[in-house]
This record gives sequence, structure tokens and C-alpha cells, in this order.
Amino acid sequence: MSDETQYDALVIGAGAAGLNAALVLARARRRVAVVDAGEPRNAPAAHMQGYLSRDGMPPAALLEVGRAEVTRYGAELIAGQADHVDPGFTVHLAGGSALSARRLVVATGLRDELPDLPGVGERWGRDVLHCPYCHGYEVRDRALGVLGTSPGGVHQALLLRQWSEDVVFFRHTLDLSGEDHERLTARGVRVVDGEIARVCADDGRVSGVELTDGRTVAREAVFLFPRMVPRDGLLLALGCATENGFVVTDRTGRTTVPGVWAVGNVADPRAQVVTAAGMGAAAAFALNTDLLEEDVVRAVAEHRAPAVRGEGR
Repeated sequence: MSDETQYDALVIGAGAAGLNAALVLARARRRVAVVDAGEPRNAPAAHMQGYLSRDGMPPAALLEVGRAEVTRYGAELIAGQADHVDPGFTVHLAGGSALSARRLVVATGLRDELPDLPGVGERWGRDVLHCPYCHGYEVRDRALGVLGTSPGGVHQALLLRQWSEDVVFFRHTLDLSGEDHERLTARGVRVVDGEIARVCADDGRVSGVELTDGRTVAREAVFLFPRMVPRDGLLLALGCATENGFVVTDRTGRTTVPGVWAVGNVADPRAQVVTAAGMGAAAAFALNTDLLEEDVVRAVAEHRAPAVRGEGR
């Protein structure tokens, strides 16, 4: 692909992080394309919270507005799945087409690996929840349950007492330490022993948690801590270093591979939508500066070339 058809930056993933990176770069008059497979992590959620001026907005509506904004500044949106990336960077899409870019922003997010319990997947993102900061206010003062499918559930239960006085921690198969049991009890969280059989629903809403011994504890919403798996195959194939299961980046999202940035949940599992958008902007500033330095070096070389040719005559 010639320089005339090469993008300055190729963004893979059109969530808040990827779209905000594309927005800043397009406004900087860079040639930008965004490749997206259309599988946002927060698709099951009806609303998003904690985003100033966008609190309560449906996630799909935010992305729709974002796509319109980036295209208004000339960025291209390409529907497709990035299959692999050659160093340089040429991104090959599923189906055979390829795109070339000077720099790469990977914003492919992560997937939530849920416990294999009946009722969990069906209600995920509705009243089977993960983040108290995202959903706690909406289920405030209700009967809440926390599934002990991960050690992170203990912190969830302790935290959720800020939103409800009726919180039950279902220990399930978790080896709960004496210290954690004491902390939960002191906080006013009731601990229920016994393995979980399923999350019950009635009329399309969570109604309780059934245990394998036949008991059912009535609950109106339940929380659990999923295993967060980054969609980082492209980054790993390029040789980006990882630490604690996620790619290593600096504060701008720059990875250990020159020319590659990683933003949003693919780099930080704790990033909410507003945080991810900020990460995208920070990456765009740094990436544009990186391109600028390269542009200046090229311009200086071209500026000096006539003088060098003149000296040779």
C-alpha cells in the first residue's frame, strides 16, 4: 500500500476508548480509520452511570453519537474483525482485506468469563451485576446477594453495604478465612454456607439464590466478580510485554512495542466508560506527538536535500 493510501493511525475497537482516540486524532487532521467487530462488553446493560453529562445514557446510544462525531471529522469506520497484524503495521481483516497504518491503537476490550451457574448468563448486566459503582444506586435498599465465586466477592459484599442494609454473601465453594468472615459479619453482611445451584428468576427478574441442599434465599439482585479476560491476541502477537495478565503500558497507553498503544479494558480491567474515554484521548495526544516528531525528521531531511545535491555538483 502506498503512502497516499496509508492511514496515520488505525484504531481497532470502537468503544469509548477507541472512538475518543479517533475523535482527537481526526480533529488533529490525521487520517484515521476505526475497525470494529460490533461486540461491546457493556451491550447487556440498559444504562451506564458515573459519566458526567451522560449518566443514565444507554451504552448503545453513546456509541452511536460517538460514531457520528468521529465521521464528522473525517475518520473512517470499518465494520470487521481484525484477524492479525504484521509489524509495520498492516492489519489483516477476516475475509482477506488489509489496511496499513503508521501507528496502531488497540481498544479491543475484554470479555467477562462467568461462573457456570444456571441463571447467571441469562440475567447478566440486568440484575446479575458486577460493579457496585455502576449499578449499586439502581438497586439501593433492596435485598442483595453476592456470589462467592471469586475472592473478589468479599470486597464486593463489604462495599455493597453502602447501598443496602440487606446484603447476603453466599460462600459457595470459596475458602473463606476467619478474618474475612469476621469482617463481613462486623459490616452487617450475612454469610450463607452451602454451594449455589442456580440464580432464580420470576417474571423476568432475579428472585433468589437456590442452594444445592434445596434452600432458596430470596434476593432481588445479585453481584459476582467475573474472571476478566483481555482481548489482547493482537497485542501479544506483536510482542507487547504483559504483567499480571494485562499488557504493560505507560500513562498514555504506549506499549513496549514502538508505535502501538493499548487503551480501555484491554489494558485496564478497572476502567469504566468515562475512564476509557479519557485513556483514548491521552493516547491520541501522545500518538500525534510521536507522528509529529517523525514528520519533522522527514521534513528536515527533505529541506536539506537540495543543498546536499547542490554541493555535489
